[in-house]
Amino acid sequence: MATPPPPEKPSLPTRLNSYVATTRVGKRFKLAERNTTFTTELRAGTATFLTMAYILAVNASILTDSGGTCSVSDCVPLCSDPAIPLSNCTAPSHRVINPDISCKFPPVNPGYSACLEKTRKDLIVATIASSLVGCVIMGLLANLPLALAPGMGTNAYFAYTVVGFHGSGNIPYRTALAAIFMEGLIFLFISAIGLRAKLAQLVPKPVRVSSSAGIGLFLAFIGLQNNQGIGLVGYSSSTLVTLGACPRSSRAALAPVLTLPNGTVSLLPGGSVSADVLCLNHRMESPTFWLGVVGFVIIAYCLVKNIKGAMIYGIVFVTAVSWFRNTAVTAFPNTELGNSGYQYFKKVVDVHVIKSTAGALSFKGIMGKGHFWEALATFLYVDILDTTGTLYSMARFAGFTDLNGEFEGQYFAFMSDAASIVVGSLLGTSPVTAFIESSTGIREGGRTGLTALTVGMHFFLAFFFTPLLASIPTWAVGPPLILVGVMMMRSVVEIEWDDMRQAIPAFVTIILMPLTYSIAYGLVGGIGTFIVLHLWDWGEGLLGNFGFCKGLRGDDLVNEVRNGFCNGVQVDAKTLQV
Repeated sequence: MATPPPPEKPSLPTRLNSYVATTRVGKRFKLAERNTTFTTELRAGTATFLTMAYILAVNASILTDSGGTCSVSDCVPLCSDPAIPLSNCTAPSHRVINPDISCKFPPVNPGYSACLEKTRKDLIVATIASSLVGCVIMGLLANLPLALAPGMGTNAYFAYTVVGFHGSGNIPYRTALAAIFMEGLIFLFISAIGLRAKLAQLVPKPVRVSSSAGIGLFLAFIGLQNNQGIGLVGYSSSTLVTLGACPRSSRAALAPVLTLPNGTVSLLPGGSVSADVLCLNHRMESPTFWLGVVGFVIIAYCLVKNIKGAMIYGIVFVTAVSWFRNTAVTAFPNTELGNSGYQYFKKVVDVHVIKSTAGALSFKGIMGKGHFWEALATFLYVDILDTTGTLYSMARFAGFTDLNGEFEGQYFAFMSDAASIVVGSLLGTSPVTAFIESSTGIREGGRTGLTALTVGMHFFLAFFFTPLLASIPTWAVGPPLILVGVMMMRSVVEIEWDDMRQAIPAFVTIILMPLTYSIAYGLVGGIGTFIVLHLWDWGEGLLGNFGFCKGLRGDDLVNEVRNGFCNGVQVDAKTLQV
């Protein structure tokens, strides 16, 4: 009789999974209870990180546009002839130009540009650290497969609306960080006492639903411009925006002018010069634009095919091509700044220590600034709405919610992003939020906090590669911004377009955010429109609550009140006034 073959030995991953499931780690994270394995969690965390790692470069680039802690004091004196070194600026026809407020704007002073480069490196590390803290809290305390990082939308609002480009906004960078810090503490408090979900429901539904789409369009608009994108959209003096994508040599800067009574035109005193936003000729001939288009196609194709890490593949391709010197698309031109960037890039591995953004927040003079409180309220609203919605949607997607919409670990999940916002503000970055890209890891089978901890481990490894992350050009960042906008537009299907009282506030919210370059203005416009369109309904309800005109609505109610009767009962003007 033939001897039966020995049983096949379990594979190494199988043995590892069986062992971990019986350890304190496996029991702590409930691997068996949630029908998952250790290797599955590692794979899910890696997939999530690949889909959201773009935030490291994108967030730092956007926040650097605020100018950070850089100021006029970082600018250096220059000769009136830029081609002549300051030491040789002695001829009678030349003069030394001392820095003023204009040194922060194009053409940006070399000293200010150098400060911005240092700030960008600081913000990369700040993004890594705040994301790491959020993921660790979510993984250890909430035991949920959700990853956190500074959110898209709030970073743009912070940089372009609150602080403004290179500090041209309403409040300084340091004060804006104080607003985020206070907002984080308030957010932490309302999360601790269980008010978070209830407050989110106070916002009108059409505004709540449409704000995500509006922020998506805002981000896409940023990604289409020169400053943080591929440069497809340029400036037009007649239509404000038009087709651009011309080479840098074919662009011109703009300056505000003042027309005097005698018809002469002069520069506006104190007015700042814009970036190179006006295309003079050679539209659609920018090499960096077409390289960015290739990156867009790569990312879009990977998204269509549901390939993990789509954003990363596009960014890596465009960036790698841009790292070659002496090309039309190089990220390191033969300038002082380009040479400095290339020398730092060649380090590859470097542990950068935050020098300027950590602990930069300042509460000086906040009491008299209405813009400060406006920013605080907007940050709080967006965080309540966005992070709460994301957490609930991800919990539903993972199958964790019960009939009441509650899920295990909910309390600490709410606390994790609130605590991360406080930490992020102390490091110098915009609010941290739960990322919708967590759905990638959940789709891979992630069901426990080990997925979040794996994401945190990848963020930790990113600490050591700051030179590479700091060398990603803007035309590599633009395509992800545009496609994040695509993903955020999906919320428009939830809008009741057949009901004009819902559709109009939703549309106003969506359209105002990109066209006013402000999330806050979009929210104010949407909520204000909702209130105006519902005043009549609320008035009807008020009369009904007092026992008048019950069952009557619209024209019937108007006719009854005009005749002085409601349901056959006479009503005088004094009663109606009440």
